[in-house]
Amino acid sequence: MENIISGPTWYVSDAAFDWLYPERIQQLSKRHWTPMEVARKSAKFLASGTGKRILDIGSGVGKFCLIGAHQFPEATFYGVEQRKELYHFAQAARERTASGNVEFINSNFTQVDFNDFDHFYFYNAFFENLVDEGQIDQDTEYSTSLYNYYTRYMFKGLDNKPSGTRLVTFHSLEDEIPPSYQLVDATVDFLLKMWIKR
Repeated sequence: MENIISGPTWYVSDAAFDWLYPERIQQLSKRHWTPMEVARKSAKFLASGTGKRILDIGSGVGKFCLIGAHQFPEATFYGVEQRKELYHFAQAARERTASGNVEFINSNFTQVDFNDFDHFYFYNAFFENLVDEGQIDQDTEYSTSLYNYYTRYMFKGLDNKPSGTRLVTFHSLEDEIPPSYQLVDATVDFLLKMWIKR
């Protein structure tokens, strides 16, 4: 089964892209990884101008970054993911797709300096702390206080960014968005939102 799908054909559909990963990871796709249509729209908005550095907060297995990097080679996509296993799957997918303009960071996002990046993508990575089931794994600590801590941390990081900073949120409760960010577009049943700092 290894060589059925290769090269740019990975970018044809979500199902094709999922072949980059083991079956267990594929099964998490619908709930936890960014849909291809959303990744493309988001990357287009975030990669405006040349040489932009885009950070995916809670990048999982790297799907958003890899699709964005494939579509916009002039931008660099960074993904920060605290789970070592998912980070390794992202690195393996990066190698298989030969994506040069992608970097993955195995760390909690609170250890990353927001000043190193121009724009941000956020598919509500904190929400796992608010639900009783459906988490990616049971190896990670979950709590409402962690949700609040992460939300406040991200809020401050975004608030300190200069005017013109772009943010895309998908399935966000919007607790992490400072009022200085103006909503400029909303699609995919209003779950995908695009923001620019005034």
